[in-house]
Amino acid sequence: MTSELSGKKVAFLVANAGVEQVELTSPWQAVLDAGGEPVLIAPAVGPVQAYKYLDKGEVFEATVPTSALAVDDYDVVVLPGGVANPDRLRIDEPAVAFLHAWTRAGKPLAAICHGPWPLIDADAVRGKTLTSWVSLRADIQNAGGEWRDSASVRCDAPPYPLVTSRKPADLDAFNAALVTIITSAAASS
Repeated sequence: MTSELSGKKVAFLVANAGVEQVELTSPWQAVLDAGGEPVLIAPAVGPVQAYKYLDKGEVFEATVPTSALAVDDYDVVVLPGGVANPDRLRIDEPAVAFLHAWTRAGKPLAAICHGPWPLIDADAVRGKTLTSWVSLRADIQNAGGEWRDSASVRCDAPPYPLVTSRKPADLDAFNAALVTIITSAAASS
């Protein structure tokens, strides 16, 4: 365990069902290992049903509802994937409004797999270069983003720093980039 993220609060923003388990647990552990404080946030406080592809996985507990989110309460936002998770999250008005405010405030964000989907609804991919699960390519391009097929993409174009990855196989690259974007954002503030 290191202390790179000591004092940093990391918002893991998910729906109450459908999150790809490893895309939640692996970055969560990376944050813990670096000394950060992960917080699970969902539309409703309580159970979050994770999935291992199409099979039910573990249940986790969200402690903060999306309706209570405040930009100043966190240092970074992580958007895990899974198909159903971001699809549900992108129709949660408080989550989308928060993501819009978050990105306009210039704060760092990390998203993996289908995780960038809510950013489209928050009008936060225009002018950004990012990656995702391949099926989001056209959505990202249609929303004004540039899509790349790469294990990890970091984009520092205004208004906010963004790290993205394509899939669970990219988690090592994603986790390293997540820790780096938090520490570099802290160093520049």
